[in-house]
Amino acid sequence: MAEIKSTMDLVMERMARMTANTAEPVNNDEDNEKIGMKAAAAYLDNTLADLTQELGQHPPEAQKAVFSGATKILLRNVLLPRDERLQERSDSALNGIITIAQALNAAEVSQVCAELQQILQQYNQHKDQVTQQVEEAMRGQLEQQYAGRGVDPSQIRASMHPKYNEEMSKVHQDLNGQYIQAMDQRKDMIMQQLGLA
Repeated sequence: MAEIKSTMDLVMERMARMTANTAEPVNNDEDNEKIGMKAAAAYLDNTLADLTQELGQHPPEAQKAVFSGATKILLRNVLLPRDERLQERSDSALNGIITIAQALNAAEVSQVCAELQQILQQYNQHKDQVTQQVEEAMRGQLEQQYAGRGVDPSQIRASMHPKYNEEMSKVHQDLNGQYIQAMDQRKDMIMQQLGLA
C-alpha cells in the first residue's frame, strides 16, 4: 500500500522545489565586488595586513569583481586632505591601489598614483596661499576703512570684514571643485588601466 503523505509534507516538498529553482548563484559579480569592498575596508582600518593575498584567494572567475570592489573602496578614500587623518587615509588607500596594480601587472598605475599624491600635496599649499591672499586683501580694505579712525593696524583682523566668511567659502569651494575634478580624472584612469572600468 502506498504511503500517504500529510499536507504539511507535501507543502514542504513543494517549497523546497520552488526555492531550488529560484536560488541565485552564490558567486555573482555583485557578491564578489562586496567581498573586495570588505577586504579593502579592513585594509584601510589596519585589520588586514596583506590585501592582495586576501583578494587572490578567490577563484579566477571572481577575481575581476573582487579586485574591482576593493579598488573602488580605495579610490573613494582618496580625498582632499582637510586634516592629517584624511591625509593618512588617502596615503594608505594609494598604497593599496599600488599593491593591487602590482598584483594585476599594471605598472602604469603607479605613475597615476604618484600624480594623485602630488595633487593632494599641492592642495594644502594652494589652499594656504589662496587663504592668505584673501586675508591680505580684506585686511587691506579694513585698514583703509579704519585709517582715519585711530585704530591700531595690528589690531585689525581679516575675519572682522563682514564678507570674510562668504569670500572664504566661495574661494575654497572653487578650489575644491578644481582639485576634485583633477582627482576624479586620475581615478577613472586607474580603473581603466587596471581593466576594471
